[in-house]
Amino acid sequence: MVNRMARSRCFFLALLIFLPQLDRAQQSSAPPTPSQPVQTTPSQQPGDPVLVDRPPPRPIRPPSAVTPEGRIHLDVLVSDSAGKPVLELQPFDFKILDNNQPRKLLSFRSFDGVAVKPNPPVEVILVFDTVNLPFQQVAFTRQEIAKFLRQNEGHLAQPVSLMLLTDAGLRIQPRPSVDGNALVAVLDQIKGGVHSIYSAMGADGDLQRFQLSLREMAVVAENEALRPGRKLLIWVGPGWPMLNSNSFRFSDKDQRHYFDTIVELSTKLREARVAVYSVSSTNIQNDGLNRFMYKDFLKGVPSALKADTGNLALKVLVLQSGGRILGPDNNLAEQINSCIADANAFYSLSFDPPHAEHADEYHDLKIELAQPGLTIRTTSGYYNQPPPASVITK
Repeated sequence: MVNRMARSRCFFLALLIFLPQLDRAQQSSAPPTPSQPVQTTPSQQPGDPVLVDRPPPRPIRPPSAVTPEGRIHLDVLVSDSAGKPVLELQPFDFKILDNNQPRKLLSFRSFDGVAVKPNPPVEVILVFDTVNLPFQQVAFTRQEIAKFLRQNEGHLAQPVSLMLLTDAGLRIQPRPSVDGNALVAVLDQIKGGVHSIYSAMGADGDLQRFQLSLREMAVVAENEALRPGRKLLIWVGPGWPMLNSNSFRFSDKDQRHYFDTIVELSTKLREARVAVYSVSSTNIQNDGLNRFMYKDFLKGVPSALKADTGNLALKVLVLQSGGRILGPDNNLAEQINSCIADANAFYSLSFDPPHAEHADEYHDLKIELAQPGLTIRTTSGYYNQPPPASVITK
């Protein structure tokens, strides 16, 4: 049984302290300079969308009254060969395999977005990542996000939250909004600026961008786990470095921290019902096959001995959470629209996991369908936990 309340690990502490050793020849002595935060305009009224400093992590929530403690909840998207959603499947069409063992389906709901809509509505979270974007791409990316927000005269089909990642950290819009024009007014305040983490810093800069990006991704996952409903987290940008160069030396302690982060981030994204999407107009790793290196890290990580920085790559998190990778191309607005097309037509399933023999026991998940030739996207695995000692009976 997964028991969130009994976990002894401190997720955010792990994220703050995992520090791979950098070869001294690659280290930079230049201290980082914080970038200026986005300011709001005096004309904004209370309740208008604004960007504010992200809140600190909240306390762990009590067990959900909707999804019983320990139950594994899956949002499953099914599409045909043309990419269109397949609706009207029944519970008997689905077979859940947990480490290749069938599990009993405990709950089933089908949403088509028309006759049956999710409640609360699926929220879209747009993370505008200026940390990992080349300077010359920031203005173009902002224009494309604005193009998306202005569609349909600014009437958005889904509630949208805007988040901005800069060298200084994450700024967020506290409440989702369906008013695209109001969000554009906030977006217009975002200007391209000189990075305090820049390419000339080499491996040291890569390390800083890696740590900052993952730390703020973790903040989003932690806070969204407190909110009901399904979410699409659309990361606008090419993602952070994979730290796969020879400039880094990883100790056993580093690997343990990476494993802790993999377990907790995977768990929080699943509990928060977040599917991560990647959209981009550029690719940092554009030197041949390196852009596909993430594919070597898609399998679940069963132990700290197998943990690697590549297991925390953005595109790995995307595919393991049931999302999609789009781009790179110059039509970012259309990429975002393609992601949002996944919002309302899906299936909601749940099952009880088996007894775990040890902490952080990795389980591979697969969904099989009676109808062949269909594509399935959902969470690809989970980490199971034994029950707390207080409830173990001899």
